[in-house]
Amino acid sequence: MSLDANAITSALSDILGADNVIGQPERMGGYLNEPRKRFHKGASAVVLPPDVAAVQAVARWANENRVALIPQGGNTGLVGAQVPRFGNEVIVSLARLDKVRAIDTAGGVMTAEAGVILENAHKAAEAAGAMFPLWLASQGSARIGGVLSSNAGGVNVLAYGNARELTLGVEAVLADGRLYNGLNSLKKDNTGYDLKDVLVGAEGTLGIITAATLKLYPLPEDYETALVNIASPRQALRLFELLRQRAGGRLNAFEIIPQIGLDIQLRHGMLDKNPTASPSPWYALLEIARPAGAEPGTLQSALEAAFEQGLITDAVIAEALSDRTRMWNFREQMSECQSKEGASIKHDVSVPVNAIPQLIEEGSAAVEKLAPGIRPVPFGHMGDGNIHFNFSQPAGADGKAFMAQYDEAAHEVIYGIVLKLGGSVSAEHGIGQLKSDLLKRVKDPVALEMMRAIKTALDPNGILNPGKMLG
Repeated sequence: MSLDANAITSALSDILGADNVIGQPERMGGYLNEPRKRFHKGASAVVLPPDVAAVQAVARWANENRVALIPQGGNTGLVGAQVPRFGNEVIVSLARLDKVRAIDTAGGVMTAEAGVILENAHKAAEAAGAMFPLWLASQGSARIGGVLSSNAGGVNVLAYGNARELTLGVEAVLADGRLYNGLNSLKKDNTGYDLKDVLVGAEGTLGIITAATLKLYPLPEDYETALVNIASPRQALRLFELLRQRAGGRLNAFEIIPQIGLDIQLRHGMLDKNPTASPSPWYALLEIARPAGAEPGTLQSALEAAFEQGLITDAVIAEALSDRTRMWNFREQMSECQSKEGASIKHDVSVPVNAIPQLIEEGSAAVEKLAPGIRPVPFGHMGDGNIHFNFSQPAGADGKAFMAQYDEAAHEVIYGIVLKLGGSVSAEHGIGQLKSDLLKRVKDPVALEMMRAIKTALDPNGILNPGKMLG
């Protein structure tokens, strides 16, 4: 017989102490209200384990009593992986596991617990003279456990990779309460399956990540940053190729933004100053890391060559930190600014880099034909193939009616083009509950069978984040 919410809260209070359990629905808002406000289920309880042993105790009890658990970091996820799907789950907040356990700059490794806020991980690394390069717009609230569970990307993937590539090892509590102690700091370890890679990106469906060993890099002496005018994504692709030739692995960001993104931000007073040189159909935000001892000027030299080749028409190079900050604010506010224009349809997709112009051209034309007056707002990580292909409602339209009529249809159009181009329907935001049905349609059947076999082996009672990823 299943336990009701009162019985669950009482049992968990006995295990953890009442101060570590929230059973009153009115106190759960911060754990239930995810950023996009698409999911609205309650929870039986929220628990805040103070240490790893407490997480193990919760998992053991939940497994024995068939109570579903949802691991949660900073509740910044965009596909609903971190909030309830059914309304009777227990949210396991890792917020109190917030220690940086160790930093080894010689080995280039930091060991951080799952509840460490990403921005605090940056500060800890920098205080030791190193850099943890995973940079997200939500880094002031996103936590390491959630970042790893969703295999987050961000703006530095081009140079450093996704969260998975930045992780050497993980510590995780399994469904039955056993502790997988995989805090490996070795660059080479060929002793079997890489279990870290199974747990990172699993969205808490295979285990609850409690700590990780993360790669550190030397702090750059400085950055060379520019915002340039480009005529089209096709010109952006040629510019990207030029910059890769000139800067190689030092090119850590190449982001594209359409003119409409600037118009919206200026219209709603989101920028204290226009960061661009002049009006342009498209902009590219470029950044090159300059290591200690390297001569400055790589970016300027590359831009001079780009001017000569007709790839760019104007540019602003950041001369001070305030300039760089303003440019990055312009980029990071792209998702937020759309909310000020009403409803929007969002896609987090990836295609081979050389297919990005075709994706944007075909996708924009197809959805504009489907929904006359709709406003395409594609932007994002040109350098790694990840485009946030968003569409804002027609000006003055009723947002709810617009979403009801076009949301699903626009998804079908864009995902069809993405798959035709050999892309992915989820680039960096994950699957969660938003795309679990879609995954079953587009994923290779053998791959799905392998994933289900892993899930069954590690979580036979199905208590870890049910209804997410595999549904």
